[in-house]
Amino acid sequence: MIRINAMRVTVMLGVLVLLLQASPASADSKGASAGLGSAAVISSLIYGPVKMAYSIVGVVFGGIAWGLSGGDTEVMSAVITPAVRGDYVVTPSHLRGEEHLEFIGRQPDYREDMVVLEEVY
Repeated sequence: MIRINAMRVTVMLGVLVLLLQASPASADSKGASAGLGSAAVISSLIYGPVKMAYSIVGVVFGGIAWGLSGGDTEVMSAVITPAVRGDYVVTPSHLRGEEHLEFIGRQPDYREDMVVLEEVY
């Protein structure tokens, strides 16, 4: 029974990933905008609880890592930060491809505009 439920969750996550990788939709009309809003809500109903579960597990394992490391907060932070940061809801801009949906969060001091891209010659 538990194995079947885990399989269903895995299949739903796979479908969600495939839907989020689809080509960006053009939201010129009110109907398209409403459709994207509805799709964002439905996606968030699936994505949100999964992200919350991941965050809770990250916090638990961060506490265990802190205890096993003798109270080293850097070890705890390295486990907890990726788990609790990131997006908790899917927005229409995520579905349009204007923003990246971030499941595993980045460090707080990371800024995308500060990243220097290497030129290929």
